[in-house]
Amino acid sequence: MASRPDTDDYLSLFLNDVPLMDVRAPVEFARGSFPNTENAPLMNDEERHRVGICYKERGQDKAIELGHQLVSGDIKAQRIEAWKRFVARHPEGYLFCFRGGLRSRLTQQWIRDAGIDYPLVKGGYKALRRFLIDGLEARIESSEFRILSGRTGTGKTRVLKQLPNPVDLEGLANHRGSSFGRQVTPQPSQIDFENRLAIAMLKAHHLTGGPVYLEDESRMVGRCALPESLRARMAESPLMTLEQPLEERIGIIREDYVEGMFADYVNRDGAEAGWLNFRDYLLSALDRIRKRLGGERHKQLRSLMEQALREQERSGRTDAHNAWIQALLQDYYDPMYDYQLSQKAGRILVHGGPEAILDWARTGSAT
Repeated sequence: MASRPDTDDYLSLFLNDVPLMDVRAPVEFARGSFPNTENAPLMNDEERHRVGICYKERGQDKAIELGHQLVSGDIKAQRIEAWKRFVARHPEGYLFCFRGGLRSRLTQQWIRDAGIDYPLVKGGYKALRRFLIDGLEARIESSEFRILSGRTGTGKTRVLKQLPNPVDLEGLANHRGSSFGRQVTPQPSQIDFENRLAIAMLKAHHLTGGPVYLEDESRMVGRCALPESLRARMAESPLMTLEQPLEERIGIIREDYVEGMFADYVNRDGAEAGWLNFRDYLLSALDRIRKRLGGERHKQLRSLMEQALREQERSGRTDAHNAWIQALLQDYYDPMYDYQLSQKAGRILVHGGPEAILDWARTGSAT
């Protein structure tokens, strides 16, 4: 493998989705890292903890000596093999540690001793993270935003992805942004979400350009918090309001939250456990908004949902879910949305169905 220089071209790394090898300990990686990054640690959590104590009590030289004692022999050989496998799969990649210092240079040296030159990221995780956060704030301040709004079930995310320069906040957070919004896979950590958002905004600016289209979101998307500066810009940006007939909205909700989620749970957990976990997902989502619904309305909706689940379990049909979906839309989500929209009436650029929204985004006027 030809030798490549170490890099501090952070923008190129993120715009080109360059594979990265994070040699920090697993606990550090879990707190936050970057897309297209794999954890291949120099030290595991226990080893890192012991070296850290030694550093505080006896200084750097003794800590380095202990690190070499802990990561030696078969353990060292196993770690080098893991790094070699990453290099073989990603010859165009780079490695990094926290500051681009001791751990990454030691990893680099051990890989070199095994016959492979592999470059590192100068400044490590700390520099990459600082670059993303500074870049995110700059993009939030300078970008022109257009916000796609609409009642629940209008298929906003589907339309958003067809717009010229979209940033999908719900996709980045792996959550649909409501009580029913969780996915079968976990949400990213807050740091991971911020990093994903920063990279998406960099790509929107450098690779596409023009106004950035975002879906109207509250401060929290599941457990992931939007930056306050972004929320402030979104609150003053023009709106595109998506409209769909009630029947179409019911179908979209059923497809996404019933049929799609059921398939996802079965694919993850198998038929029996998947059904039970899907059933719990729907019922617990409804239970989470019990106070806002009121006791009697919650009871009625839960009864309709339980009937629909029994019918689905018996026959496989999902159309019985339409009853609770329609009631929840008309009695809960629509009044809440209509009130919120009334506070934003002066910001509306265009309203209409998917084609009207897409035509306006392409031409500046609805057909």
